[in-house]
Amino acid sequence: MGRIFKKRKEDIMIDSAVRKLVCYGLSNGLFEKRDEIFITNRILEILELDGIEDNSDYSVTDLEPVLKELLDFACEKNLIENSVTERDLFDTKLMSALLPRPSEVTDRFFNDYKLSPEKATDNYYKFSCDSDYIRRYRIKKDLKWTVDTDYGTLDITVNLSKPEKDPKAIAAAKNAKQSGYPKCLLCKECEGYAGRINFPARQNHRVIPITLGTERFFLQYSPYVYYNEHCIVFNSEHIPMKVDYDTVVKLFDFIDMFPHYFIGSNAGLPVVGGSILSHEHFQGGRYTFAMEKADIEHTFKIKGIENVEAGILKWPMSVIRLKSEELDSVLAAAKRVFDAWDNYSDESVGIISFTGNEPHNAITPIARKRNGIYELDLVLRNNITTEEFPLGVFHPHEKLHHIKKENIGLIEVMGLAVLPARLKTEMSKLANCLVDGTDCRADETLVKHAEWADELKEKYKTFDKDTVDSVLQKEIGLVFEKVLEDAGVFKRDEQGKKAFLKFTEII
Repeated sequence: MGRIFKKRKEDIMIDSAVRKLVCYGLSNGLFEKRDEIFITNRILEILELDGIEDNSDYSVTDLEPVLKELLDFACEKNLIENSVTERDLFDTKLMSALLPRPSEVTDRFFNDYKLSPEKATDNYYKFSCDSDYIRRYRIKKDLKWTVDTDYGTLDITVNLSKPEKDPKAIAAAKNAKQSGYPKCLLCKECEGYAGRINFPARQNHRVIPITLGTERFFLQYSPYVYYNEHCIVFNSEHIPMKVDYDTVVKLFDFIDMFPHYFIGSNAGLPVVGGSILSHEHFQGGRYTFAMEKADIEHTFKIKGIENVEAGILKWPMSVIRLKSEELDSVLAAAKRVFDAWDNYSDESVGIISFTGNEPHNAITPIARKRNGIYELDLVLRNNITTEEFPLGVFHPHEKLHHIKKENIGLIEVMGLAVLPARLKTEMSKLANCLVDGTDCRADETLVKHAEWADELKEKYKTFDKDTVDSVLQKEIGLVFEKVLEDAGVFKRDEQGKKAFLKFTEII
């Protein structure tokens, strides 16, 4: 009798979890009441259950524990392996049962757009969260803080929301059949894709078709939302990044469609081009970065385009800002900057545009509209490497790699540091060493921070357990400031400033 009761109790629990998931979808508008039975049956099919007896209404449902209960059940029933990767594949499949088809999402978006662009993006962003494509409960785990610097208030985030690959998944991925479908994580074929051990599930993913220039693009949100309404706009075709004047035209087409957003592009070359160069894409959103707030340090005129305000920003990287009420004038000025920078060299400050036929100069463009004024920031980049700086002359130098070694892409350029998850544990350990006065070199995970720790000891002398964490946060922010200065092609010293002014004279 005890065994029968226990089994019945488990049945009641799983019935309740299924019902809660259905109620979650219903209360968040993922489907209509008239589709409730159909949706319930789809979930039962996925879980290989024959029926459900719970008809309760659960008005407020916290998604994470409900999914955990369903995933635990799937593991116990041997529907999936109990690994992070397989659980992510399976809960995405469960969520897909609640969702409308892409055409319905698109129709809803453009019906909202007729009322206002803000309403369209507000509802689409909410949908992207409610569908669990954006896993809000994971994003909350990210560490975030700000640091005041000479350039304004920089944003720092330690990214904890990407699940770490477990050993089982890594081993399985080695033996998994290789596939070229989808070609990458940004391809349109990801929409609705079930995923596999070495490719994330996207069954709860819906994208919005838009036209930029003469080309078809799609709008989506980033599943990791590093900032508010962090969106990605990607080409319908799997074509490589190429950043030029035509890119700027596309960016402003987007701004005309969504004037409450900014949008920018990574540069199109390795080292300075972000993490994905194989597929043309842009990133935007509804957030004001420190770079946007930066003052113009020096103004200059562009001959023949007098109605454009042009200036050099007070920013650690080398940025030209163009402003005008007339979009055509901003575009014309942008073309002048692109044409001038493509072939520009100044060996006195280490800028070399070509090695043979290999180009080194590139631009990271960021577009926005403020108070009816079109605004374009053009960040000058160069990816040359040398024996002394094999990862890039204008790249975080080795001394800073203990905090940030990765490429400086669009997001970092604007003043938001995306730092690796390892720092959470490492900074906790380092804090203990600083308070105790012990040498961090005794811990192999902290050896990389040793020189920096010595500098902090010299600067602060003693550390208190109540304030050491805030000290480390501040100092990490100051390291990020130096990271951006390293990536600047015209340095912030007198020689660099003069060289920058010299460049503006030929635009």
